[in-house]
Amino acid sequence: MVDAPKSTGPATTVIQPSSGWRALDIRELWRYRELMYFLAWRDVKVRYKQTALGAAWAILQPLLAMAIFSIFFGRFAHIPSQGVPYPLFAFAGVLPWTYFANAATISGGSLVANTNLVSKVYFPRLVVPLAAVLAGLIDLAIGFGLLILLLIGFRTVPGPLVLLLPVFVVLAILTAMAVGIWLSALDVQYRDVQYAIPFLIQVWLFATPVVYPASLVPAQYRALFGLNPMAGVVEGFRWVLLPDQQPPTALMLVSAAVVVLLLSTGILYFRRMERIFADVI
Repeated sequence: MVDAPKSTGPATTVIQPSSGWRALDIRELWRYRELMYFLAWRDVKVRYKQTALGAAWAILQPLLAMAIFSIFFGRFAHIPSQGVPYPLFAFAGVLPWTYFANAATISGGSLVANTNLVSKVYFPRLVVPLAAVLAGLIDLAIGFGLLILLLIGFRTVPGPLVLLLPVFVVLAILTAMAVGIWLSALDVQYRDVQYAIPFLIQVWLFATPVVYPASLVPAQYRALFGLNPMAGVVEGFRWVLLPDQQPPTALMLVSAAVVVLLLSTGILYFRRMERIFADVI
């Protein structure tokens, strides 16, 4: 007597929430990298859809900010620019700040903006705010092109320290990720966050040395000034891009430590709250 073959049905996958550091599954994020790229590219297209100027806004936004800051803070208020033309000084700060502000704002509201996707399909939710942060890199690259033109126009040649620029680009990306992850998780539970984000970014701008040098802060408080992670990013950009700049070592080290703390705690909080996103969103 021959036993009948056992029937084999489709495999069943059981999805269970995890906790602690094991919740950060890099391999799972890598498996969903195509979704991350799709969401990032979609954010780029939606941002400039049905606009008259299209991607030109990536140039106009930092350029107009530089012009306004140069007139009011450089010409009228006579803010020192550390021996370089104020427009170039301002743009070196505006460039990373614009990327951070846009990335943090969009990623902060990304989960709520993708309610249908989050509530109906399984994927690591961390993909959504990360995609918003990556989408801003296109605008950042366009801004670097404009920065090169400004350096040529002002006949300024960066020194060998420019090789360290990728370090501060990565620090800017990690800062945007850390803030975006925190804000996106909080926004799901507290919808007040979406109204607080523009105000937070506006206040954060003036707490960051974008229109003024960090050297205006008294020396004994300069390291504490680094508790603002974007202070280290902006000063780092100026240090490697502009000639004859003093290295803000203490400020940058404090900012880097704050970024690591914000990012690690943000990921833990995000993954802890992830299990209820679909229920409360």
